[in-house]
Amino acid sequence: MVNLHFSRVLRILMVSVFSAALFVTLVPLSVSYAATWPNSMASTGDSITRGFNTGSFPFTDAIANSWSTGTSSTVKSQYSRILASNSGISGKNYNDARTGAKMTDLNGQMTSVVSQKAEYVTILMGANDVCTSSPSTMTDVTTFGNQFRTALTTLTTGLPNTRIFVSSIPNIYNLWSILHTNSTADFVWSLYGICQSMLAKPTSTATADVARRAQVQQRNIDFNTQLATICAQFTQCRFDNNATYNTTFVASDVSTRDYFHPSISGQAKLASITWAATYNFAA
Repeated sequence: MVNLHFSRVLRILMVSVFSAALFVTLVPLSVSYAATWPNSMASTGDSITRGFNTGSFPFTDAIANSWSTGTSSTVKSQYSRILASNSGISGKNYNDARTGAKMTDLNGQMTSVVSQKAEYVTILMGANDVCTSSPSTMTDVTTFGNQFRTALTTLTTGLPNTRIFVSSIPNIYNLWSILHTNSTADFVWSLYGICQSMLAKPTSTATADVARRAQVQQRNIDFNTQLATICAQFTQCRFDNNATYNTTFVASDVSTRDYFHPSISGQAKLASITWAATYNFAA
């Protein structure tokens, strides 16, 4: 009787162990990368993500208006949309972007993100690598890609379970297209030396200027290709499939202080576009 009872118990234990092993085999991947609501987030990038030139004081950052981690009810940032469904993220919206930053600066920003232990990270970086004093000073495509890979490696090594959203770089040629016939915009671009690689001599139809704009637009496209390709190499990373680049921004989406940065409505449009392209946290 004792041996029979022991045998029956042993069989039950073996079945239980097998079932548990099967459960572990089937479940972890779906759980580990499930798009559950994050309890903290951080934004990285440049002046666009800092809400530059959208506040009360001209030519300053206004992070409340950031498309990513801002708190403005008009912009309805990604953070605000997450907060509406998850109060646990309240106050844990870190803006690590820096005005004037280029891709070479992203790795340093990721070091800050790691120290903050952010569960969700947005990246919009590269406009300043395209918008330089001339086409010759734009960042090299391979260098740009290597810098991006290094930053993602830093982030995923430090926070292996964080989820990453990468926005494509907006279409700089579209900016020229909608505003180059605006004499005030032309004057401001020249006065402040804004994005001269694309925006120099904005009304010129000379062959050299047309070719220059095409060269800059191609670099914009090449950078976005790097973002897509390298992001795909990291399980935690999601690219927007060029949603931001393919969006046609209109004149009212651009600041009338510098005719370059997004206005409040431009930030709101960015928030909406990127929200539709990121993780479905409610799934």
